[in-house]
Amino acid sequence: MLPIWMVFSWHCLKKEMSELIDLKSLTLDELKNMLADWGEKPFRAGQIYDWIHKKLARSFDEMTNLSVALREKLAENCELTTLTAERLQESKLDGTKKALFALPDHNMVESVWMKYEHGNSVCISSQVGCAMGCRFCASTIGGKVRDLTPAEMLDQIYALTRMNGERVSNVVVMGTGEPLDNYDNVLRFIHMLTDEKGLNISQRNITVSTCGIVPNIRRLAEEKLQITLALSLHAATDEKRREIMPIANKYTIAQLMDACRYYHDETGRRITFEYSLIAGVNDRPEDAKNLAALAGPLNSHINLIPVNPVRERTFVQPDHRAVLAFKNKLEKYHINVTIRRELGRDIDGACGQLRRSYKLENET
Repeated sequence: MLPIWMVFSWHCLKKEMSELIDLKSLTLDELKNMLADWGEKPFRAGQIYDWIHKKLARSFDEMTNLSVALREKLAENCELTTLTAERLQESKLDGTKKALFALPDHNMVESVWMKYEHGNSVCISSQVGCAMGCRFCASTIGGKVRDLTPAEMLDQIYALTRMNGERVSNVVVMGTGEPLDNYDNVLRFIHMLTDEKGLNISQRNITVSTCGIVPNIRRLAEEKLQITLALSLHAATDEKRREIMPIANKYTIAQLMDACRYYHDETGRRITFEYSLIAGVNDRPEDAKNLAALAGPLNSHINLIPVNPVRERTFVQPDHRAVLAFKNKLEKYHINVTIRRELGRDIDGACGQLRRSYKLENET
């Protein structure tokens, strides 16, 4: 039985016969099937796929080893999703770059390019807006508009790669949106991003963040991917988690831990717990003790994130001494823990700061 992400035929990428085919969201096999229906030779699919996913072509005219007739037919029947950078900001603190991309329907998403010693990382969005309502996050302000297609997720990476002229080593799906609320598209995106005939990024260099949609954590476990799953935990008790994360009203921490244990057992991959430290809310010694009790049995890694400022919110981060004290407390419980570097904070590009900023600034 084929995995769900491969079940679609190329026809599934057309909602109605009058619509254009989303070419960048097609797998190579789907592209071969489409071209076979057109009476084209199979090797043409490989050429087109190479232009799209390796050479990062942004128009059919760039595909110079195709006949003019085939390029014209592609243009008549297909769309080649390409995002336009409406604004590009660069941090004066660390060189992080944030791009505001216009989607084909004029919605906007933000993506972040970060340079590390080990290579370049890109943080992408998976939805326009977000429905999860986490109280410390700018991405959810205004709610969810729609899911992104695989092509729209891929082209955030492709556009930034072209703009910077350097290869991407790591991808984190932590921008605007809840990835597991857009499950099928995100799964297809992962398989295409890691395809050896595309950018061929290792699954181990991909991180997907979730606020905790339990059924889809279990579904993802059964895919047996080698990606890193990052759980946005942010509180170690149900009562406190419900105060800052509405998803906690649907799934308890016990259910989350069961799902995380299942994910680890199925994939062999250690889960990361993301924990935004909020002064006076979740940064006390008893919070560290409760957090260690959750992470210890799963051998999880904890990523501490001093909460970043969001103008509509009142949460503030603890001072540096308090953050270090919390980290030291976890280490005394023998927990593997790090403090996330605050990249791009001066351009609102840090964790929890991505938003539909273009829309908001022009609507007020």
